[in-house]
Order: sequence, then structure tokens, then C-alpha cells
Amino acid sequence: MTDTIDRVAIVTGGSGGIGRASALRLAADGMAVVVHYNGNRERADEAVRAITDAGGRAVAAGGDISDEAAATALFDVAEREFGGVDVLVHTAGIMPLSPLAQLDLDVFDRIQRVNVRGTFIVDKLAVQRVRTGGAIINFSTSIIRLRPPAYAAYAASKAAVEVISLILARELRGKDITVNTIAPGPTATPLFLHGKSEELIAQIANNNPYQRLGEPEDIVEAVAFLAGPARWVNGQTIFVNGGAA
Repeated sequence: MTDTIDRVAIVTGGSGGIGRASALRLAADGMAVVVHYNGNRERADEAVRAITDAGGRAVAAGGDISDEAAATALFDVAEREFGGVDVLVHTAGIMPLSPLAQLDLDVFDRIQRVNVRGTFIVDKLAVQRVRTGGAIINFSTSIIRLRPPAYAAYAASKAAVEVISLILARELRGKDITVNTIAPGPTATPLFLHGKSEELIAQIANNNPYQRLGEPEDIVEAVAFLAGPARWVNGQTIFVNGGAA
């Protein structure tokens, strides 16, 4: 079992939703945390205050993870402030929705840039800079199994994330760094709730055996497991969706 004390985590998208919950949980488990944001510094600072007020260690760092220089600076912050990086939790992503035939290709390109290129960049940096015994945790989606209309571009980007993760796990043979993907189901985050009617949300919530949406705290149980004791879990996509798919 890996001791989480003195480990350092970078959480991309840490200013809200699953990212914020991940940062709080890993800090509660004893890790120092770099809370990444892109455009919402106030929310990131709030997460940092919540961690430090509870006796933990955290700093906020901003930047576009699809830009290699900005992503590199994020890892620089972790090394400068806490001495290194042990865990990458990559939750940052975007989810514009549209039927395929109506999707603006500029929007499609932006989805792929943030979700696919962003993952590729932060994973590449993690390979170079995460210490032995570390963990890379990417995020996919249960939408890949559920396949509802309007999600084609988003699902395509997250399918790419899964493949990147599975191949990277094999490329890291002999490095003692795990690479896994978490695929949440519908979760009550601003990203999911945006633009949906209460009726639609209730309908989606009823689709799993628990008859509710997931909460970020449900998802971070898997994050904490993969970031800490789960050394024999590697090259996997773990669906965390209450049985929805």
C-alpha cells in the first residue's frame, strides 16, 4: 500500500466539480495539491483556502492545459512549491453538445483540442516528471457506453482519452507509474447541469439503480483509490456511474 503522506498531486480542472472534490479529498488524505484552473481563479483560491484552513497544503495555478508551455508551468509550480509530482488527476475538459449534423466544426476542433490534445500534453509531461511510484489518472465518460444523441463530439474525444491512457500504461513498462482512466456517469456538476431542464435531469437521474445523479464525492472515491493504494490496478478504464451502464 502506498503512503499518501508527502505525496504531491496536480489536479487539472481543480476549480470546480469533480476536480475540486478530488483536490479536497487528496489533501484530506495527506497530499499536497496544486489546484489548476483556467479562467476561474476565484474558485481555485476557494478550494485552496478550504484545504489550508483544514491544515493541508495547496496552491492554485492557472493556464490552458492544451498549451504545452502553460502545462509545463503547472508542473514547474508543483516542483517549486512542493518538491516534485507524484500524482496527476486530469479532470479538465469541455462538453459542448450538439447533434452531429448541426455541430460547428470550430466547436468540434475546440473540443478535440482541449480534451484530446490537453490530455496528450499533460500525460506527456507527467511521464517525464512524475516520480517512481506515481499515478496518472485521466477522465473519460460513461457516455461512451450510454451513447445518447448530441454527445458525438464529446464522446469521440473521451474515447481518444481512453486509448491514450491504455497505450501509455504499456509504454511505461518498468517505470512503476500507473495509468488509469475514470469514466463517471451523470454527475451533479456545473459541466453536466448546464443547459439541461429539470425534467431532463430527473429523467437521467432515474436511469441508474440508485435513481439519482452521482455526486463529485462519489467519483473521488475512485480517485483516492487510484492515487494511493491501487498499485496493481493499471491500464484500466473504471466506470463509476452507480450502475447506469
